[in-house]
Amino acid sequence: MALAGAGAAQTIDPSACAAALRFAATNRGVSVLVLQDGKQVCASPEATLMERHELWSGTKSFLGLIAAAAVQDKFLALDEPVATTVPEWSSDPLRRTITIRHLLSMTSGQASQIGRPPGYADALNAAVNAPPGTRFQYGPTPSQIFGEVMRRKLLSSGRPGDVRQYLQERLLTPIGIANVTWRMGPDGAPLMPQGASLSAREWARVGEFVRVGGRLNGVPLVDPETFAQLFKGSDANPAYGLSWWLARQTPARDVVSQTSDIPRNITSLPGDLVYAAGIGDQRLYVIPSHGLTIVRQAQLDLAVITRGQSGWSDTKFLTTLISAR
Repeated sequence: MALAGAGAAQTIDPSACAAALRFAATNRGVSVLVLQDGKQVCASPEATLMERHELWSGTKSFLGLIAAAAVQDKFLALDEPVATTVPEWSSDPLRRTITIRHLLSMTSGQASQIGRPPGYADALNAAVNAPPGTRFQYGPTPSQIFGEVMRRKLLSSGRPGDVRQYLQERLLTPIGIANVTWRMGPDGAPLMPQGASLSAREWARVGEFVRVGGRLNGVPLVDPETFAQLFKGSDANPAYGLSWWLARQTPARDVVSQTSDIPRNITSLPGDLVYAAGIGDQRLYVIPSHGLTIVRQAQLDLAVITRGQSGWSDTKFLTTLISAR
């Protein structure tokens, strides 16, 4: 899936913008920001765009970008066994076949409890219940394992072993995002599956970086081949790449895969749509063919989620914006 689209000349219709803003606001909305070819074409009030909010699982989509940077820095490969860095896995017949790609695609074979990330050490000890690559199991454990792998690799390469610091210095600061707020896990290490807080304007910078193919001023900030791999689904779940959701149908029946209606409406949406998603309908959508980066942030209401009464529809929001173009 190529992500460096040229964009379209036509802009968002004002009435479509107003309708999308209304729909977002009536569903616990905090902010909406729409950029076309890098220019603001639809937005909620400026004050809402500047306040930081937790991305929740939208944080996970940083992991693929971290991996692509580490590949460019020559201390990681997508298809290397995790056991290369975690030798205590070498004697286990299943664990020793798990790769970095398996971790990032949620197909590494570990079940985990959504919303309750273990510490890095506990994640390494999580039971393996399926051969790697055969089953999509969304949850925090693979992301935390990736955090420990990165910690060890950073130290081995002579860098500080803080994944958050690596992301900040390597990618976020260059694209104009300073000092990201990030929660720590139970072991005091940075959380990988959740925990980052960004404003709508900051999250849009991440989206723009993705939209233009992982480049800054035309120069790749990450390994281009690895970057392209982030947006290819697995056999176990074609709708999930390496830490990014894709506009694809999916056989996965886990609660998170079923939260968005995008897989059920792919004929109504651009095929190159990719997105980061967090609980409470936090969204970063990137549609290179339309030149679009779209941020939607919302208040997290666990009672609404528990009752299954979110009311949010990714498809309705997106088609409202782009169908009138």
